Amino acid sequence: MAERGSDRSVAPQKDEAVRAQLRALFAAAVARAQPEQVMPEWVAQLIAEAPRGRTIVVGAGKASAAMAAALAAQWPEALPLSGVVVTRYGHLPPACAHGATPCGRIRLLEAAHPTPDAAGCHAAQMVLDAVAEAGPDDRVVCLLSGGGSALLPLPQAGVSLATLQSITAQLLACGATIAEINCVRKHLSRIQGGRLALAAAPAPVVTLAISDVPGDDPAVIASGPTVPDPTTCAEALAVLERYAIAVPDAVRTALAEGRWETPKPDHPHFARCRYHLIATPWESLAAAANAARRFGFAPHILSDAIEGESQTVAQWHAALARAVVCHGEPFCAPCVLLSGGETTVTLPRKPADPLLPARGGRNSEFLLALALALDGAAHVWAIAGDTDGIDGSEENAGALVTPTTLARARALGLDARRYLVAHDAYEFFAALGDLVVTGPTRTNVNDFRALIIVR
Repeated sequence: MAERGSDRSVAPQKDEAVRAQLRALFAAAVARAQPEQVMPEWVAQLIAEAPRGRTIVVGAGKASAAMAAALAAQWPEALPLSGVVVTRYGHLPPACAHGATPCGRIRLLEAAHPTPDAAGCHAAQMVLDAVAEAGPDDRVVCLLSGGGSALLPLPQAGVSLATLQSITAQLLACGATIAEINCVRKHLSRIQGGRLALAAAPAPVVTLAISDVPGDDPAVIASGPTVPDPTTCAEALAVLERYAIAVPDAVRTALAEGRWETPKPDHPHFARCRYHLIATPWESLAAAANAARRFGFAPHILSDAIEGESQTVAQWHAALARAVVCHGEPFCAPCVLLSGGETTVTLPRKPADPLLPARGGRNSEFLLALALALDGAAHVWAIAGDTDGIDGSEENAGALVTPTTLARARALGLDARRYLVAHDAYEFFAALGDLVVTGPTRTNVNDFRALIIVR
């Protein structure tokens, strides 16, 4: 059995040092995916291959405004450039106050995430109108990142914004994977699932994307507006039925009849489309691994594509950490276990605890479940956070777990298991002072988890 921790079992200096190392690992992962870090070489290539006509820039996502700013800052004044990009509220780079990029030629808009709003619908229509103006001598450059699905909604005719918001909220709460959620989104949208690329015809489309999905599938990232969609209306309907999502009869009928089918790989215009992943979760985990080596830890990247319920994933990580502590297997301490992906949290249809408000995202829930599974085990510290800086709907990116987490909670009269059952990890870690707050990072390569195991 692993040693139980207590407030006296960890020297304050050691605790602070490991906490700082965890934060540095998270910062290294985020820095590797920053647009100003990854965009320049791709922009240089775009400039070298400039078309005879205009370059029209469109895009959506939490990183898209920063991507547009990096492109605009490097773009020669002599080359025609215009466009419109939408990002989440509060995610405009400091240099882009009031929606102006450094050269002022790309319009930046803001909209809601993860549940779409009217501003997102308006922005999506502007994006569609911008690419519709492209001719054969022009080129469309699409900048995509995580969050693009919610920021480019534009529902099908007959689907109200309220209906789309209701379906989105239900999907986010039911435990569906991001691929399942985006399968539905694509078929309810007039711009996603390859439709944006077709609207740009005959102009070629070059997509630069920062991946936030397990497996880095272009058809899933931002719901694939510029790539063919392999999923079908029937599959979208199956997702809705699998999770008992309430939808209007008109939506169910349209999907059942295949009226909203997306363009498939055999469509000829996709031959004129190119897609480049410019930052991925694996690359960010590798950057964190390099930082871990500098701290003297042996890094082990478990996976960049872990999915499943946050609590289940936490139990698996805790079991692995305990094996390292107790048996020196499968890794020897001191080491760092790194993982990424996108877990899920299935919320009950009625509050599990009316006195607790169910606040916190999938990373905070992972950490609370991890703390309980570790049960005060000595030698293990952990961080988990969303690399966009927002875990769920709160202001924190994630939180920290230490060997003394449960002991300190008990001293404050906090029942950790009650908070977990209520899905209220935010309040739990806020009370301990262990939230990780970074503000919007203006990038997104999904979840980041690091467990430091010391001797």
